[in-house]
Amino acid sequence: MFHRLIISLIRIVANTFFRRIDVVGLENIPAEGPIIFAGNHPNALMDGWLLIAKCERWPLYFLANAELWKYRMLVPILRATGAVPVYRREDHDGEIDNRQAFEKVYEIIESGNCMAIFPEGISHAESQLVKLKTGTARIALAVGARGKTRVKIVPCGLNYIHRHRFRSQVLIEFGEPIDVGDKWLRDYENKEQDTVRQLTEYLTQALRSVTLNAPDWRTLRFIQTARRLYKPSSADLTPGQYVELSRRFVDRYLLAIDDPEMQAFRDELENYQSRLEMLGLKDYQLRYPVTLGHAFRKIMLRGLMMLALLPLAIPGALVHLPVGWIAATVGERFSYEMDDIATLKVFATILLLPLIYLIIAIGVGLYFGIWWALLAMIVLSFSFVASVRLIEAEAGLLMSMLSVLRLTRLGSEVEDLRATRTALVNKVRALVDRLADPTLPRMFAAQDFGQSGDK
Repeated sequence: MFHRLIISLIRIVANTFFRRIDVVGLENIPAEGPIIFAGNHPNALMDGWLLIAKCERWPLYFLANAELWKYRMLVPILRATGAVPVYRREDHDGEIDNRQAFEKVYEIIESGNCMAIFPEGISHAESQLVKLKTGTARIALAVGARGKTRVKIVPCGLNYIHRHRFRSQVLIEFGEPIDVGDKWLRDYENKEQDTVRQLTEYLTQALRSVTLNAPDWRTLRFIQTARRLYKPSSADLTPGQYVELSRRFVDRYLLAIDDPEMQAFRDELENYQSRLEMLGLKDYQLRYPVTLGHAFRKIMLRGLMMLALLPLAIPGALVHLPVGWIAATVGERFSYEMDDIATLKVFATILLLPLIYLIIAIGVGLYFGIWWALLAMIVLSFSFVASVRLIEAEAGLLMSMLSVLRLTRLGSEVEDLRATRTALVNKVRALVDRLADPTLPRMFAAQDFGQSGDK
């Protein structure tokens, strides 16, 4: 009962922090038997929580960096969510003893439960997978060799769009399970170290198939802009489709990296990006000519939405805004690594918000009675949802106003950039037609590119 309560809380947290969570490949998760979910690790503890919220196999335990146990207020939550502390060599000059952690993992798996492990061994902010540690393969093979049960490894790709940003998006992709069966175990018995390395390499390839990997952030930024120019304006892609399209672009770019036409296109595109940044513009703002009438209608609609949300958001504003500011401050200032910012923001909110709600409810209950206290809790909960929507509407309104201001003031520069953009759109589509993998079905039909705004 308590565990299901924790799962429900984690789901609420995940669905609140992220505006959209897409899940692909649930059919690849075995309905029974022990599983090791092996995922990439770009967002610290948030990665484990997302798997708990969306994998549909419970209970799910996971290995977490023992450094998190230094935050004493987090320890009860870490334990309640099934986190098992593991020490990293990088944090202890190579002198570590994880035997207790491994014994706990064996116990969990041999009881028929599921374990989430992040074989990169460290949460990171790289543009691609870092070299996998052998621990995941070693655990899976050791469990089979102990003879009590056998385990399957399910590769998990966690693909974030603005991972630290509140109300951003994420794609979770589950790959085909790796059955650590008779062949692997026979090889492990005869050549332990070689088999561990082979299974780790096999897992590496499986993880690459469900994640987006680029050699560096500059290349990834180039790929994302090229994808944005290529995509027809009429197409509304899910996070999964965005990642798949980006993955195809990375694969074909790396194969054609020495192609003169490709290099010339990259130089032109990066120059276009630099000009946009210098003028404070975004690419999407150049897709259509902006008329004052259209912009005014958009601003009015967002303004009306804010007015509609305001009455419900006001009651909790004095509570939620300080909590939001404290959470953001904690995430930015007290994170020991760049990739745990979102984790600390979430923890700060989880710890503060219920506590403040409880204090308010107790105060209301003492003065007005228990039913008014319950009503206060309900009103604050609805007010929180309204506050989130209000912040999104406010951000959209501000962006619309800035867009109109910049686009109307810059005049000839905008028109020149728009012409450059049109030329780049034609070039990227010609490159795709020439270099696309002929064995893969195209994501867009030819008629999709004939829409207004796609020239």
